[in-house]
Amino acid sequence: MEKKVLYSAVQPSGNLTIGNYTGAIRNWVKLQSEYECYYAIANMHAITVRQDPAELRRRTVELLALYIACGVSPEHCTLYVQSQVPQHAELTWVLNTMTYVGEMERMTQFKDKSAKHAENINMGLMDYPVLMAADILLYQTDIVPVGVDQRQHLEIARDIAARFNNRFGETFRLPEAYTLKEGAKIGSLQEPTKKMSKSDENPNASVYLSDDKDTVIRKFRRAVTDSDNRIVASEDKPGVTNLLNIYSAFAGCTVAEAEKQFEGKGYGDFKLAVGETVADVLAPVQAEQKRLLADKAYLNQVLKEGADRAYKTARKTLSKVYRKIGFYQGE
Repeated sequence: MEKKVLYSAVQPSGNLTIGNYTGAIRNWVKLQSEYECYYAIANMHAITVRQDPAELRRRTVELLALYIACGVSPEHCTLYVQSQVPQHAELTWVLNTMTYVGEMERMTQFKDKSAKHAENINMGLMDYPVLMAADILLYQTDIVPVGVDQRQHLEIARDIAARFNNRFGETFRLPEAYTLKEGAKIGSLQEPTKKMSKSDENPNASVYLSDDKDTVIRKFRRAVTDSDNRIVASEDKPGVTNLLNIYSAFAGCTVAEAEKQFEGKGYGDFKLAVGETVADVLAPVQAEQKRLLADKAYLNQVLKEGADRAYKTARKTLSKVYRKIGFYQGE
């Protein structure tokens, strides 16, 4: 039986957090045997915010090495850099003509990023969801793993695809959301009601996959809790609940099991245990990433093979689109 197609991508900008690991990358490893997976390094999306060119190139390779170090297998999925498959940009242009300005202006992320980068409200920032739609639709994607913050983008991708299909006939599959429950929401250590972010200005708010053990433990020691000393998950204890979610995600247990384990313990012991558990999971990933980064020839080969595979699928979809809209491609 033919496997369903799954698409996901991460930007090579900023340091990835443990939230990116539990919410995206670790789940990619589980999904790669069940689906035909396309995993992209979304460098085209990254430049909607100003980037240092040398740093962007470096982070692209580091992200690839991190994917593989976490267990994402180039033999079992298509790993590639978005900009190396030109059909992403080409399909975006076609889909732009099927997308309304009002739709883009209403997108939550456009409003948020415009407020955050008021000096650089560029068309790429507004057009971000159309490029994301092209990313997904190029591969006739069935499944897209999404968090709450990306669900709006998937909905607009479905709307654009349906609009195109209605006008030109069946061309694109309508992708479905794949909601990841385990570890899908990891909050900031300083503002636990907010999502942990790789762009947080407070260095103590996020735990990065590149942090060494001492740094991880120090950040958890400084994590916000509350005056009540009970280690239980509840709405009125967002800090403790966040730490329990993190511990359960990295220790491989349920929140209820974690509550029982720390019953009667103080916050100091609890925070130390969470920090050590996270650091112990990150250590082998960091060591393998370092080993892979020393082998640039291998990483370049992985990207070349991934881009070749992605190109073949993307080209097939784009040719179909061009034929449908009336672009001359030779007889």
